[in-house]
Amino acid sequence: MEDLQRKHRQEQKDLQSRITQKKKSATKKTRKGVNDECAELERQLQERQDTEIAEMTGDDKPKDVEKKVVPVPGDDEPVTLERPRDISESMNAISFSSTPPTNGHAKKPNRQKARLARRAAEHEAAAEEAQNEAADLPDLREKERKAMQEAYTSRGLKEHEIRSDGHCLYAAVADQLDASEVGLKPKIQINITHDNAQLKLVNAGYKITRQVAAAYISQNPEDFLPFLEEPLDQYVTTITDTGEWGGHLEILALAKAYGVDINVLQGDGKVERIECGTVTEPKTLWLAYYHHSFGLGEHYNSLRKAT
Repeated sequence: MEDLQRKHRQEQKDLQSRITQKKKSATKKTRKGVNDECAELERQLQERQDTEIAEMTGDDKPKDVEKKVVPVPGDDEPVTLERPRDISESMNAISFSSTPPTNGHAKKPNRQKARLARRAAEHEAAAEEAQNEAADLPDLREKERKAMQEAYTSRGLKEHEIRSDGHCLYAAVADQLDASEVGLKPKIQINITHDNAQLKLVNAGYKITRQVAAAYISQNPEDFLPFLEEPLDQYVTTITDTGEWGGHLEILALAKAYGVDINVLQGDGKVERIECGTVTEPKTLWLAYYHHSFGLGEHYNSLRKAT
């Protein structure tokens, strides 16, 4: 039994570490899915561990249980799994009395209550240990900043700060188009509703790059539909009319619309290259992608040649 308890504590510790990393890595778009996934992992672990303990101790099934019917391939009857609804609920139902039995006989200990109490204590200890481990994790922001600075130096680049908001990707690309003398006019036909000169004066080139990305995706739906989780027209409207973050799909659309290759320097110093694939010897734009270093989460800056 002690070996099983030790195994369960290690499994809980490992799961808490996994959940901590998953939640730290979640973005605004993936946060709900990550939370749901973590809740499901916790549920599956608790259900499996309760089943293992019940099999070892030979206890009768708890009175307050959830039943889950699981179909078994090749079997006519489904298998019904049972586990306690919630440890905290079961613990609340437990009452301890220091009054000796009136009949003079020692009261037989309740193995079910003792097991639940032990399980609750183990869960609390595992959670506390996981929190202590999370506090000891290296400073990811400092680590990311250091790796990026080393990458800038080795590649002869310098960073141009972009305002940290939902437009950062588009603003960084606009800055790169201007610095590389490609310009904001794309190679595709698009009805731009803003005057380029005026936008440049007010540093609002991101409004054009947003329109260009949306236009390219609309004109080439077959390249993007397999990766969308919403209708195309709704996705395009989000790009043009909101401050929603841009990502890999929008970078790909901009690379092809402007006929440029775009290098994205990652927080670990590695480079992701998005190629236009349509122009011989295209110019290359450089972006810096941060995951931990800015308050709003993901962020893009423009990278220029160091002078």
